[in-house]
Amino acid sequence: MRLIFAGTPEAAVPSLRVLAASDHDIATVVTRPDAPLGRKRVITPSPVGAAAEDLGLPVLKTARLDDAATAQLAALHAELGVIVAYGGLVREPLLSTPAHGWINLHFSLLPRWRGAAPVQHALIAGDEETGASVFQLVTELDAGDVYDERRYAVSSRATAADVLFDLAGLGAELLRDVVAGIEDGTAVAAPQAGVATFAPKLSEADGAIDWERSAEAISGRIRGVTPEPGAHTTVGGIRLKLLDAHLPDGSVSLRPGEIAARGRDILIGTATQAIAVSRVQPSGKQAMAAGDWWRGVRSGEARAGT
Repeated sequence: MRLIFAGTPEAAVPSLRVLAASDHDIATVVTRPDAPLGRKRVITPSPVGAAAEDLGLPVLKTARLDDAATAQLAALHAELGVIVAYGGLVREPLLSTPAHGWINLHFSLLPRWRGAAPVQHALIAGDEETGASVFQLVTELDAGDVYDERRYAVSSRATAADVLFDLAGLGAELLRDVVAGIEDGTAVAAPQAGVATFAPKLSEADGAIDWERSAEAISGRIRGVTPEPGAHTTVGGIRLKLLDAHLPDGSVSLRPGEIAARGRDILIGTATQAIAVSRVQPSGKQAMAAGDWWRGVRSGEARAGT
């Protein structure tokens, strides 16, 4: 089939490469415009844009699928639109322009976690299982009929980055199979069943840690916001990023926010058992081992969250 592929982040690149390696013809790749990255603010193409150029595919860079973009894409006479985390809405008449409409690879088991940050919210909520779904795109947010899904068991130490990396590969294979099924007429989509939950984009405030909560809830939040927007607390009035944290072997009881050294790690108390933190980044400094940072803190009475 003749396809349009729309995507932007690294998580969409495996899907683009899988479809590019198939017998399908990718008429163009739609991605968001180049953006400044890093401390030097170097103008850089999106991961999907860079991959498309590497594959020798035509690229349309646009922040919005407006009338001009719609006219440009309609002129391609594509049979199917494929979207993986593009970062913009597909509205009518573009939604109905390809003969088979648009399908979307989404990183959750729909209808759970519709929205922009499904993996992050799954970890914050403590879900032990998530997955990837391919559904027919409709005007309502992530509400279309589902063609197929793949389930994924969440490791107790996996961060959002870890899970998204795995789901990107798993989802690419799922997407390839669904596109093949649409081509040969065997793919059948079924309405979503169950209670919908929603996963809005996270803000910096979502990374703030409340040490009065349970260790399990705090661990899930830290893993869910890693690497973006990042987990953080304050110690002695100074902001501290928590880069690597987990539930330690054996239960250690500390008061909420109380900090104790354990080798190159530190333990921080919660409402239940302590959390082990391996790496931190104090404001204005480089990342370092948490134990090394703690030994340099002047006040031994400093507590997290203060």
